[in-house]
Amino acid sequence: MSSYDRRDLGLLLLRLGAGGVLAAHGTQKLFGWFGGHGIEGTGQFMESVGYTPGKASATAAGLAEAGGGTLLALGLATPAAGAAAAGAMAGASAVHAPNGFFNAEGGYEYAATLALAATGLAVAGPGRLSLDHALGHVFDRGWMVPTALGVTAAATALVVGTRNKRLRDKKPDEQEALFAEEEALFRE
Repeated sequence: MSSYDRRDLGLLLLRLGAGGVLAAHGTQKLFGWFGGHGIEGTGQFMESVGYTPGKASATAAGLAEAGGGTLLALGLATPAAGAAAAGAMAGASAVHAPNGFFNAEGGYEYAATLALAATGLAVAGPGRLSLDHALGHVFDRGWMVPTALGVTAAATALVVGTRNKRLRDKKPDEQEALFAEEEALFRE
């Protein structure tokens, strides 16, 4: 097997793994599958951690994860898929950041790893074992990578920045109640 073949197989495995996990998490938010809470429950959680309106935030996060993950797994529209998934995971990382790095303590380790995998796939491309390759890279042009990542970074910065400002503007007792509620939701 040549190095080129190994690269394609490696990208396929990474796409299937990261894309599958992202898609599953998105369907938890959208449909309540795999033990998720659906739009209603996820929307309530989103509100509790400062992403408002909650249902719209849950829908956006669910679509970015389920759609981006599915497209990554298929290797289709890889720059946009990777950027969408990375943006959703950056938003999740912002929620988990106060808990430190490690996932065992509720930290951002897991979300950041998925964000980096999705970004890496957007940059590296899907490889030859992909729908993008089969379709002649119609949805995977070089200019699409910086465009998709740049637009997503700007939108994510705006959403997370707005959330952070909203949390800073809350009174200290409201913040304490919010963090206690958030911690209880993570323990479920």
